Amino acid sequence: MPELPEVEVTRRRIAKLLVGRKISRVLTTKPSYFFLTKPTRLQQELLGRTVKRLDRHGKYLLARLDSGATLLLHLGMTGQLFAEGATSVRLLRVAERGAKTGFSPDQHTHLQLEFEGGGPRIFFRDVRKFGKVLLVHAGKSDARLDKLGIDALKAEGEHLHEAARARKIPIKTLLLDQGVIAGIGNIYADEALFLARVRPERPANRVTREESIAIVAAAQQVMRRSIRTGGSSISDYVNPDGSDGGYQKERRVYGREGEPCPSCGAAIVRVVIATRSSCYCPSCQR
Repeated sequence: MPELPEVEVTRRRIAKLLVGRKISRVLTTKPSYFFLTKPTRLQQELLGRTVKRLDRHGKYLLARLDSGATLLLHLGMTGQLFAEGATSVRLLRVAERGAKTGFSPDQHTHLQLEFEGGGPRIFFRDVRKFGKVLLVHAGKSDARLDKLGIDALKAEGEHLHEAARARKIPIKTLLLDQGVIAGIGNIYADEALFLARVRPERPANRVTREESIAIVAAAQQVMRRSIRTGGSSISDYVNPDGSDGGYQKERRVYGREGEPCPSCGAAIVRVVIATRSSCYCPSCQR
């Protein structure tokens, strides 16, 4: 699932092709759980609108329109938001991989935006339909945004410590709670806990204030580094131009079960915590 760094990379790169452009045509697939706003309404209310700004909170993209409305976009697990002309094997069906042709909209391309004056179209594609599109009218809000905690890049250790003090759930589970800190997912939680030397299954109420500060600082360190390298391309994620991110090459523990710890050489261990896979070093993390 794209996490904060992947969504932020997408925001920065797609904004250059989206902000300031007037929408001249909206194409959608048929109604499904991908659409929190009906496709016909999207087509009616986005037509003629100009994107004034593209924001992000946690894993949500928020396109601010000149009407005062906000187009909320969430990539879900396999969502891909990219520009026309992008070329990547991650955008092609298995039968097409190895071909040299670029991407053409398919049945998984649920939202297409065209713009006045031409220029590249914007595609939102999602094979599994766990992504979401919602139009929030001016002056209105949405429960999905209201329940989010502080954005992970703005958080401080005290935010985590206050949430952890009276809770016995594993600290890894708390880190993944978007109502506490928004944007941290499985990859960066594992990486942050490794840098902070805290085991993922440790009860949250046994994590000290100093450790909470270290965890948040480490999470911000790895996420900022991931943003600089274009995010993590592990399965479906691609940058808006079709290129892969580079952070997957720098992971210290995530997805490295059985491999040597980069700090001490001990074998990295994998455990399952609340249905989520977690990797850590049993020697470095306590």
